[in-house]
Amino acid sequence: MAKITMMNSLLSLVLVFFIASSSAIAGSDSPFIVAHKKATLNRLKSGAEKVSVSIDIYNQGSAAAYDVSLSDDGWSSEIFSIISGNTSTSWERLDVGAVLSHSFELESTVKSVFYSTPAVITFRVPTKAALQEAYSTPLLPLEILSDKPRENTFDLAKRLLAKYGSLVSVISIVVLFVYLVATPSKAGAAKGSKKKR
Repeated sequence: MAKITMMNSLLSLVLVFFIASSSAIAGSDSPFIVAHKKATLNRLKSGAEKVSVSIDIYNQGSAAAYDVSLSDDGWSSEIFSIISGNTSTSWERLDVGAVLSHSFELESTVKSVFYSTPAVITFRVPTKAALQEAYSTPLLPLEILSDKPRENTFDLAKRLLAKYGSLVSVISIVVLFVYLVATPSKAGAAKGSKKKR
């Protein structure tokens, strides 16, 4: 019985500490950086693959971030060459609720599956001496110059119609039935107007 009481006391103490620390963190003025990284592939007529990368950085915190730098150097120079933009950049500040965007384009002639690393965002907070770090969302593996054919919109429409066609038909019939029942017919409306005269 003493063990259970001691465990309950310890659990209560941990819970109180957790609530106190979370309220202190929530009440503190600091930036909260969220970064979203996305890439699109485009096969060129020359046989190369163009990779367009964009990174959006959001400040969801309660204070501005200063000396914001972005570095996305995980692109192997053996596979990719930069055709426009830079993989790193910096800004003076990122205000609360603001968004910073950066994009660049790469080209590859090497067939591979590439696993990109998250971009690294570093920034300063006036109340802390140490440089703060945040990471972007990771990318799904990029299949560079893959042999699988790109799906065209006609095939996608056929597949969606085959999958959901019967459901759309049933819903359309039900909606048509409700419309016909709820809407008075023209013949009934004409008879009603003759009776009133």
